[in-house]
Amino acid sequence: MIRQEKLTWLGKNPFYTERFALFVGYRCERQDISSLARELKLDWKTVKAMEKEYMQMKLVRAEATEPLVIGIDEISVRKGHEYRIVVSDLAKRRPIWFGGQDRSEDSLDMFFQWLGPEKTVKIRLFVMDMWRAFEKSAMGNAPQAGILYDKFHVMRHLGEAVDKVRKSEYARLSGEKRAFIKGQKYHLLSRKENLTLDGAAGLRELFKRNRRLYKAYLLKESFDRLWDYRYPQSARKFFDNWKDSLKWQKLEPLEQFANLIERHWDGIVAYCRRDIDDVPLGFVEGLNNKIRVFQRRAYGLRDEEYLRLKVLTCMLPPIEPP
Repeated sequence: MIRQEKLTWLGKNPFYTERFALFVGYRCERQDISSLARELKLDWKTVKAMEKEYMQMKLVRAEATEPLVIGIDEISVRKGHEYRIVVSDLAKRRPIWFGGQDRSEDSLDMFFQWLGPEKTVKIRLFVMDMWRAFEKSAMGNAPQAGILYDKFHVMRHLGEAVDKVRKSEYARLSGEKRAFIKGQKYHLLSRKENLTLDGAAGLRELFKRNRRLYKAYLLKESFDRLWDYRYPQSARKFFDNWKDSLKWQKLEPLEQFANLIERHWDGIVAYCRRDIDDVPLGFVEGLNNKIRVFQRRAYGLRDEEYLRLKVLTCMLPPIEPP
């Protein structure tokens, strides 16, 4: 009878050890695959395989999660509006699920099937953008939980409305009046306190010549005060006053934004809840920025399992090689 000795120190590939795979994976946390492959004189596919093995080890070692507050967002994986959903445990500050075929209700239902009914019933709050499919899936699977619309997505909608005003003014005007609008997009979308001296000066010149853009900018800046209110009645009074200030301004994109907020008011006013003070509401936006960084670093790799592992392990502590 033939006996085969099992060598536990070998990696999944017999051409390298588990210790070496840990070393390479640890280095990949701070370095892209191509440059590390050149440094170690290895094929980049070998380095990528070892990094995947390292990330799988991180997932195995990760603490099991029973999420109480979860964040839901989507990321674009390819051109042509192809999306995957990322679900995060906001209390643990880590993504826990990556999947789906798109950003539909059926795709998010797959997360709840993965999580299971015993854990789903413990969820008390969803943080998401104002996407109807996500809301329907969340309420269909966990009706006991509340919904809070992500502030960063709400403000992104407002920024898009202001930019539509800018575009309409640029199309309406000509000559010198149009010239003052050109190049001001990012200044108009920036917070006042984040403007450079040149940016602030450019806006002052623009506002002297275009009252509609001045009004749109003031409305954008003032709306940010909504998130400071801790009583629903006060928040409602502020929003009603903000909406009333749109009258006679002929700023249709901002009127459409106000209607969007009106339709989703329950998820907006949830910011007044006392139990969200310990919720890291900026985590999802920070995670998105992190994902975009390593998507750029992994440009050209068409391996969705690699992307899934990168997303799920990017907030886990590294495994230091022995």
